[in-house]
Amino acid sequence: MKKAIFFHAGCPVCLSAEQDILNLIPADQIEVVHLGDEKGKVADAEKAGVKSVPALLTPNGNVLHINFGASIEDLR
Repeated sequence: MKKAIFFHAGCPVCLSAEQDILNLIPADQIEVVHLGDEKGKVADAEKAGVKSVPALLTPNGNVLHINFGASIEDLR
């Protein structure tokens, strides 16, 4: 089974959303990617359609943008 991926940048908006998401989705069904720490994954996030973080990439490829913490361009 493919996992959901939660992309964030470590800002307060992102960290708050991360806690909410982790309370909703079991840990074995989600991967958390901190794009501030894992710069190499910014391109993967962009390719998937992420425009801003925090964002949740669902297992079927939909991107759910949550609030607005930072633009993906700011993370390059």
